[in-house]
Amino acid sequence: MSAEPDAGSGASNNPPSSMTGPKSLVTERGRTTIADVVVQKIAGIAAREVAGVYDLGTGGTRAIGVVRERIPGSRRPSVTQGVSVEVGETQAAVDVVIVCEYGVSIAELAAAVRRNIIQAIEGMTGLEVVEVNIAVDDLRVAGDTDEDTGAGPATRVQ
Repeated sequence: MSAEPDAGSGASNNPPSSMTGPKSLVTERGRTTIADVVVQKIAGIAAREVAGVYDLGTGGTRAIGVVRERIPGSRRPSVTQGVSVEVGETQAAVDVVIVCEYGVSIAELAAAVRRNIIQAIEGMTGLEVVEVNIAVDDLRVAGDTDEDTGAGPATRVQ
């Protein structure tokens, strides 16, 4: 992943016109920065919204999440599990690891997840998403127990 800040033309000290629109993060009056964790949470929630995504993260991170959920007083599962991002001044790149439900087209699911993540991040932050890499780590088959996959169902956001 590489989300390099936009260089601009270098012809003047003014930001390029593409960065002065209503959703711009860099203006003549100041700069808005967005923390990586904010973009990570948006991407995690957006990925979980797509039907056919069972969970996010690798087997190890899902297993740790299951254990953490069973500890009294612990927080809800992390929405950032399975998501990593790189955020520049005006661009972001995302890597997400998903577990698919059996029977869905993985290619179509990946396209839907990618589209939803891009729309959510660009719509909420104004950042340009330059890439969304999706790794399918596991397949959830009906009848599997949480111990079989190391996970529980993903939290769906309606």
